[in-house]
Formats: sequence, C-alpha cells, structure tokens
Amino acid sequence: MKKIKVLIVDDHTLVRAGICSLLALVEDIEVVGEASDGKEALGKVRHLMPDVVLMDLAMPVMGGLEATRRLRKEFPAIKVLALTQYDDSEYVIPVIEAGASGFITKMSAFSELAAAIEAAYKGESYLSSTAATALVEEYQQKIPSEGEQDPYQQLTDREREVLKLVAEGHTSREIAEILIVSPKTVEWYKSSLMNKLNIHSRTDLIKYAIRKRIITI
Repeated sequence: MKKIKVLIVDDHTLVRAGICSLLALVEDIEVVGEASDGKEALGKVRHLMPDVVLMDLAMPVMGGLEATRRLRKEFPAIKVLALTQYDDSEYVIPVIEAGASGFITKMSAFSELAAAIEAAYKGESYLSSTAATALVEEYQQKIPSEGEQDPYQQLTDREREVLKLVAEGHTSREIAEILIVSPKTVEWYKSSLMNKLNIHSRTDLIKYAIRKRIITI
C-alpha cells in the first residue's frame, strides 16, 4: 500500500517533533521531511516531492500564506493543508484562496489531523469544525438583514480609499501625501468612516478590511 508522503512546515521544533511522533503511528502516512519556514519548505518540496504539505501560517523569513501561493503555482498536484493556532475567518479565507486544500487548528484532535491529511491526499477539502464555524459566521455577517443596507455602501469613494490605506498600515501623514490632502483631513475621513462602520479601533478596522477583501494577509 502506497504511503502518503508528508512534509511538516512549522518554525517550532517541538511542534514538528510532536507531529512527527504522532504521524508515525499512522500506517499509511510517512513524514518525509521538515522545514522551519516557507522558503525552506519550497526547497524541500522540490527535492522530496511530498504528496501533502502540512503548512503553518505564522513563520519567519516566509510565512505560510505566501509559501502556499508559490507552492501551488509551481506544484499544482501537491496538496497543502494549513495548520495554525488561529481559526478566525480572516485567516481561513485567505489561505483557502491561496490554494490550500484544507484548514485545521493545532487544538484539533490527532485523529482529525490524520483524517485531514488523507482527505487532502484524495483531492478533497477539509475544514476543522472551528474553521467551518468561522466561515459560516463570516457568511452570515455578510448578509444584511432584510431592509438593512450594507454599511460599506454608505462610504464615499474617498473614505474607501482612506480605509484601504489605513488597513495597509499607512500613517495619517503618509495617507495625506498619497491623497494630496492635509493630515487633519485624513483624520476626519477616518473618523467618519469608522462611525459609519461602527468600528472603534484600528485593529477592528483591519479585520473588517480583510473580511471585505479590501486587503489580504
């Protein structure tokens, strides 16, 4: 029986060792290599040609999201399974859009990890229960109640520009230079759009921009 060749990518040595030990107990799965960041993972993939890459997202040098995009472009037959401690929709959706076959959290049971690897190998999609819940909640949030207008539609074109630039990390002074207005005007636009969206912090503004696909991570 052919074994599923797996490459484990995570910047924590203990995490990789733990996963290796657990997967060694599964008869039809073989760990063929490890990598500590996305850049190293791409090199290992070219050499080892695994069937499934178990990809952490938050890593130095090159994160899992960018590594997934590059890997899927260069090796479309190789499946990527995202493995992370986060299960919010702002993490789930971008990695699925990047080409991952599934998303599973590090809090999942070992049996779920093995099932996810086998599903990805067969060409099926797999979402952990918490990730699936996050996607359902995200979808429900996008559907305005009957007669309710999407707050984003209330923003002016300039407010949408400011929203995007703020979410990308630009300061008010930088935005002022880009839009050729005063920093005070930028602050006014920022205050106006946050009131319309009922958002009260820059962190929530960034999360909103990710959910609306205004920016990606």
